[in-house]
Amino acid sequence: MKRFIVLCLLLVQYHSYSQDTFSNEKPPVFPGCDAVAIDSLQNCFDRSLFDHIFNNFKVPQKVKDEKYKGEVAVLFEVDTTGQFKVIYIDALYEELEDEARQVFSTLPKVRPATYNSRKTYKQYAVAIKIPLIDSAAKNMNEASQKAKEVSKLEQRSKAEFDQVNSDLKSFDDKAYHSQLNIPFTHTDYARFDRQMNLVGTNSHTASKPFIYEDVSKYYDFKAEKEKLQKNAETWAGRKLWNEHLVQLQGNDYWFTIDPIFDLQIGKDTDASFNTTFNNTRGLLVQGGLGKAFNFYTTVFESQGRFAQYVNQYAESLKAFGPDPALIPGRGIAKRFKTDAYDYPVAEAYLSFAPADFINIQFGHAKNFIGDGYRSLLLSDVTSPHTFFKLNTKFWKIKYTNTWMWLKDVRPEAVADKAFLTKYMANHYLSWNVSKRLNIGLFESVVWTNSNDRGFDFNYLNPIIFYRAIEFETGQGAGNALLGASAKYKFNDHLNVYGQFILDEFSLSDVKGGEKSWKNKNGYQLGLKYFNAFKVNNLLLQFEYNRVRPYTYSHNTIVLNYAHNNQSMAHLWGANFSEAILIGRYKYKRWFADAKLIYGVRGFDFNDGTDNFSYGGDVYRDYNDRPFDTGVEIGQGIKTKTFYGNLQAGYVINPASNLKLFTDITIRNFDPNATTTSTFKNDTVWINFGLRTDLFNWYFDF
Repeated sequence: MKRFIVLCLLLVQYHSYSQDTFSNEKPPVFPGCDAVAIDSLQNCFDRSLFDHIFNNFKVPQKVKDEKYKGEVAVLFEVDTTGQFKVIYIDALYEELEDEARQVFSTLPKVRPATYNSRKTYKQYAVAIKIPLIDSAAKNMNEASQKAKEVSKLEQRSKAEFDQVNSDLKSFDDKAYHSQLNIPFTHTDYARFDRQMNLVGTNSHTASKPFIYEDVSKYYDFKAEKEKLQKNAETWAGRKLWNEHLVQLQGNDYWFTIDPIFDLQIGKDTDASFNTTFNNTRGLLVQGGLGKAFNFYTTVFESQGRFAQYVNQYAESLKAFGPDPALIPGRGIAKRFKTDAYDYPVAEAYLSFAPADFINIQFGHAKNFIGDGYRSLLLSDVTSPHTFFKLNTKFWKIKYTNTWMWLKDVRPEAVADKAFLTKYMANHYLSWNVSKRLNIGLFESVVWTNSNDRGFDFNYLNPIIFYRAIEFETGQGAGNALLGASAKYKFNDHLNVYGQFILDEFSLSDVKGGEKSWKNKNGYQLGLKYFNAFKVNNLLLQFEYNRVRPYTYSHNTIVLNYAHNNQSMAHLWGANFSEAILIGRYKYKRWFADAKLIYGVRGFDFNDGTDNFSYGGDVYRDYNDRPFDTGVEIGQGIKTKTFYGNLQAGYVINPASNLKLFTDITIRNFDPNATTTSTFKNDTVWINFGLRTDLFNWYFDF
């Protein structure tokens, strides 16, 4: 176990005794090494250290008597004052550990290492051979003698492991210029939203999550992180405030490991239970091999009990089988204790850029299309799912193709106790018409394994029009949608954006002016005000969303625009209008977000007397609609909804995005009729927590 701990510590920060190839980094300098050439300073440091150990280390008598042959492993650092500090010692005998500690305490103060001419710490690992080896020269003589006895090939083979260690370098945050996705949270994306939307940029901001390499052209991640650095000299302090728990970098690879936490405790005034809670523990591993290949994986193990309205919604999403709920945005949950949920989640992807103009990703996660808080085209409100994505950039164009494998988990869609698999393909073309105007074109199709066709390769073509394919294969074979987006930058601080989604269009019904059910469409209008009222880092945003009844649904119920009983677009499905006001502010490590939402929605009665579909539930087909004309938003049980949330917090560690926060939610749900599933509800939910912020929680339903 002790040797395992030593190995873990060596992985955290390990620098072998070899020439450092970084021209902007200098190792510590022993007295007597001042006149040595810079490329020989590390060798002089090594030699001086070994000489000091050999001249001062006294092998304990007990070790001599037992004729022990082995080594003492010492992990130490030279801090910014030039002092040697022992971090860990591993040896068979306690007497050897004590002697090693004593010898290191007698080392002289040295000139500390520097990076970019700034003093920095440096960590090393050394193995003290027992019995003591006379000198480094003796090692070289022995090596020379052995070299005469073995071939050059064997020499290279024997040196391979040491060469791997010698390739290790100081960690310099290669993620910031990599092909990795920036974890998509609205709060964190607000940091660089203005920089990417300056008048004159050729950026494309709708298809999310963004890749670090793309955003780093406009936002200096490393410089911003350095502004937040705390002066922490101890290993524990650095890991808490500034660094990844494990960070390792070589000539052509790097990776980091961080723990994941989402620990919350709260109180819901509407609930009969005492407290709400969430207990998430997990692990995040990310890295890169070469310049073009990156990987990312997260594993979450979670238990939680939320506000009463969230629990009720989660149980309304229940999948086929014994499990009682589906946590919105996360996944299927089994029962934990008597009134809580256990919901494990895993997300991962591979990212590869074979050329500068293309990025290829394959994984299990979520995607988003839009410049707003909501999206009517593709949103991240549902559970993670398998996807394959191509991002292609050239001239003023960015073209995103995404193919997804989705699940219908309702009892009526299950076959042989297995959830139904369905497929979705999306095309999104973003074009910067001018330095101020961007236009986007969107099309999507959902299909299932009808006639045992499985994944239909007709939809694999990245430039085909899905409507044409739908006519070729039959309208019941797929559900195609069309959409568009636009954004206009008035100046560096103000822009407007919008979306339009078209599920079905009948010109004669539109001209008829009778509000036909066939007018299945929706639109979004939004405004962003950066550095509002000349306050740096203050973002104000207004957004209006309106989607007509029956949009995203289909007469073949499995071809709805949804996954895991949740919409793939707007959280509310269809048959609603909504106004949103958002404010976001950050100052150094502090942040605050405020959100106000007011909306009108229409729900089904489902009371045994009125079982019609009024168009809000995208999972219901529209064959049982109550009427063909006079269809309007809010029909059915007209419900007014108010949602307010205020959250404030402090970023503990910018490297892992660990945050301490508190928030308060006020929700009023006021239907004009009461059923077993739709009833008046007033909630005040206060929450405190510690969270590694990697994804968006949406509780505003």
